Amino acid sequence: MLPILSQFIQALIVLAVAPILLGWVNQCRAWLQNKRGAGLLQPYRNFSKLFIKDAVMAHNASILFRATPYVLFGCMVLAAGIVPILATDLPFAKAADVIALVGIFALGRVFLALAAMDIGTAFGTLGARREMLIAFLAEPALLMVFFTASLISQSTSLNTIVEVLGHGRLAIYPSLAFAATAFVMVLLAENARIPIDNPATHLELTMVHEAMILEYSARHLALIEWASSIKLMLYVGIGICLFVPWGIAGADDLTAFVSVWKWGKMPLSQIFAYPVALLWLAIKLMIAGAGLAILETLSAKMRIFRAPEFLGMAFLLAVLGMLVHSLLGS
Repeated sequence: MLPILSQFIQALIVLAVAPILLGWVNQCRAWLQNKRGAGLLQPYRNFSKLFIKDAVMAHNASILFRATPYVLFGCMVLAAGIVPILATDLPFAKAADVIALVGIFALGRVFLALAAMDIGTAFGTLGARREMLIAFLAEPALLMVFFTASLISQSTSLNTIVEVLGHGRLAIYPSLAFAATAFVMVLLAENARIPIDNPATHLELTMVHEAMILEYSARHLALIEWASSIKLMLYVGIGICLFVPWGIAGADDLTAFVSVWKWGKMPLSQIFAYPVALLWLAIKLMIAGAGLAILETLSAKMRIFRAPEFLGMAFLLAVLGMLVHSLLGS
């Protein structure tokens, strides 16, 4: 039962902390712009306000439009069961690897794009086409990043990758430096962040993600926004698993922490590995959120026609990292 408990705890942490991470990024951006900021809990206030409102839909909305928020939210929750953000004892992760994880993200994206075109508005169709263009360029780069880590660990499972890179012998892999740079570029594109998209704007000619959800309101909009924050949390968690996996607890660390009667027979490092992993997760999320805010503050949104060049560079860096490991073994 302990692995199931760990699975439930990690999924609950993702659902609860994702809006706080989004609020932290917004708060850091406000501080960097000499503003006060709305606070870490502002996303929760927005969600609570939207959940109590009555949903308004177009008269020609189909079942696809109505079901998309639930499908998108379900995809993000399903993905949360695969990414080991706290410990590697995830029973659900055995059913899917990093390739399936990319497929889960793609499934939610396809439903959102179809729902944006379902109503027939000009902005919805415009945003859907731009979103699929960005995804078409970002997914190959993300797969190349995963393949680099998979070649090192000889597995496509995130659990095994974390066990090899985080709990194995200490080694320096220059290939992961190229992969990390490419992953940051993909993270910005996949989560509609600057320089690809600006989540704080509603300017018709520049928005991508916001154009697809203009027709949603109330609980449907809250689920979509919550799913977007979960996706950002998962991408940060994937980056932690691939590039800074140190501090993530092992498969038996929760058992050691719960088994109080065995405390005298186990080293303290294993007994308290689970609480320490929770502390390390909080520190890593704070650093990642602050770094993302700094990148967005120092960057300007690029034209949509420059996005292929940006993501093409990410793909080349990811392939270069894979080639460095394949040819040099490092």
